[in-house]
Amino acid sequence: MATLEVPVLIDDPVNAKILAVSEDRITGFLRDPIGEIAARSGVDAQTVLTRIAAMLRAGVIRRVRQTMLSTSLAHGALVAWQISEERLQAAFEYLFGEDPFSGHVVIRTADAATAGSRYRLWTTLKVPQGFSLEKHIAFLRERIGADAVRAMSAKKLFTLGVGHVRRRGMEPGSRAAQLAEVQDTTVVELDEAEWRVLTALKREFPPEELTRDLWVARAREASVAPEAFYQTAEALQARGLVGRFSTFLEHVKPTVGNQRVTRYNALFHWQVPLGREIDAGREVGRHDIMTHAYWREGGPEFRNVNVMGVAHGMDKDVLLAHKAAIDEHLREAGIEIGYTNVFWGGRSEIKPSEISPIAYAAFCRDNGIDPEVMREGL
Repeated sequence: MATLEVPVLIDDPVNAKILAVSEDRITGFLRDPIGEIAARSGVDAQTVLTRIAAMLRAGVIRRVRQTMLSTSLAHGALVAWQISEERLQAAFEYLFGEDPFSGHVVIRTADAATAGSRYRLWTTLKVPQGFSLEKHIAFLRERIGADAVRAMSAKKLFTLGVGHVRRRGMEPGSRAAQLAEVQDTTVVELDEAEWRVLTALKREFPPEELTRDLWVARAREASVAPEAFYQTAEALQARGLVGRFSTFLEHVKPTVGNQRVTRYNALFHWQVPLGREIDAGREVGRHDIMTHAYWREGGPEFRNVNVMGVAHGMDKDVLLAHKAAIDEHLREAGIEIGYTNVFWGGRSEIKPSEISPIAYAAFCRDNGIDPEVMREGL
């Protein structure tokens, strides 16, 4: 069915039911994720497939894929770049378009008096196993001409789930009854067969590949039988490496009908007492508005903030009300806030960071670098 014959707006009642589930409610690996979306949304599976494919073709959905918990598969960091205004846009273009290992690329602003306000360019970065995060950052710093850089690896993760549709109209202070779970970031090593399955598992689905038997073709791609593919994927999940099956909405740019899923994204910073980082992270992460929450060390450049999180919304004042509610909740929980601030996102592009060691070696060769020189510990 042609896209124009199928409703693709996010506020279409059927689409809204599907997206409320498919954005971030299908956790782990499932042999039939489409069937699960259908069961949870109350929409029949064929309609789920038709609507998701139509929204993907129309650009309302940005990508459909099985996510992996890449913090456990590759060394990573949130990286803040201080760079001159005249180099800023070119640096943005390079990191988004030419560096497969940079994921989120965002130009952020904060009040001029804010600590770290000169760090305008923010990226997430993953460097595959066996290679050095520090060396790759040094390569990128020279390539884009950054004046300074601050890399902030996640020590713990408390929440990760971008469900914009279900967050619409959420009241400030809305939170889960229980504390957020603490997720570790220790990197897990895989063998060659596991990498083949994982690589096929995480590749995005174009519209023509969306069927009930999603994984049969991916098993062929990984050169294994379907049952072996399922068992390997389930073993990866048991090791805490599989994220969620998700339909990612285009949440930065307007889409069909000039609709926007969200207008603002805010990076919240909190400095809490040493030793209370996990306590604070679990309190922040239980708030429903938070799409990301983690323990990262901002260092003196950012007044030693150590808990960070991201929230999205249509109204800046509403997002600030959410943050005020979180601040108040932290104080009620007996966690002192020594310093806090907000970095607002402007221009933004998002892509999955490449985590394959094979892809990293090829990138090095394409850039005239001996991959061995970029090895960790050398």
